Amino acid sequence: MTEDRIERETLIDAPLERVWKLVAEPGFWVAEAGSFEGTVAEEGLEIVARNPQYGDFPVRVEKVDAPTYLSYRWASAFPGAELTEGNSTLVEFTLTSEGDKTRLRVVESGFAALVAAEEVRAQAVRDNTGGWADVLEAFKGRAEQPPAA
Repeated sequence: MTEDRIERETLIDAPLERVWKLVAEPGFWVAEAGSFEGTVAEEGLEIVARNPQYGDFPVRVEKVDAPTYLSYRWASAFPGAELTEGNSTLVEFTLTSEGDKTRLRVVESGFAALVAAEEVRAQAVRDNTGGWADVLEAFKGRAEQPPAA
């Protein structure tokens, strides 16, 4: 049976408002850098996050509770496919202030419900488990950079 969720978190040396601004760029975790800069997540917004290495991924904003919670649905195991309930997972970002820092927690769930062979589901969990570690490290570095003047 495929694991159903991935949970990761990191403490970022930046205020909640700065981290929120970056998390609210739809598809930031997979899209080519700068693709959606200035785009703000709104419930129901759908975009295609293009990544030259991994392909094109449909992303839909599910819920926005600024500035502490945001969820997206994406079809990570099915690059180029249209987004459906059967081919997508839910990615939830929760932000919490800790003094002048921000804790960012990500939970991706729904792998067991993917309409695909067991090996496809298991591979999606493996790929995304490593992927989130890389994404959070890069995101932390980006968020901790001083804002451009």
